[in-house]
Amino acid sequence: MHDKSVPSVPPAGPSAAKPPATAPQKPAGPPPLDLKSLETRLKETKAIGVYTKLTLKNQVDDLLDEFRAYYKGQLKTSLAELRRAFDLLVLKVLALLQDADPQLASAIAASREAIWGILSDPVKFATV
Repeated sequence: MHDKSVPSVPPAGPSAAKPPATAPQKPAGPPPLDLKSLETRLKETKAIGVYTKLTLKNQVDDLLDEFRAYYKGQLKTSLAELRRAFDLLVLKVLALLQDADPQLASAIAASREAIWGILSDPVKFATV
């Protein structure tokens, strides 16, 4: 017969594994951009050509016009549909920036919800 030994279990007590005193924190991302600084940085970036910037500006203006009409009750759409249009526009901008200006892309990604918070609140939107 073979003697099957039971694996030893370390004793519980002071030498037992302890959780770290403080959990490691994720590095803080870039702070959210306000709309004015976002506009400025998009104008200044070399990652997007002039014609593409003009196209994006027109698309942003169109989206803002849709929000204005929505808040005036003149647009037969839902906030969810406006969110979809907003998300698609943000994704388009991120795709244009991700390789040539990753810092701006990261700042926009971090600002996405803050910007949506302004657009989706009629009181905050009125200040835009």
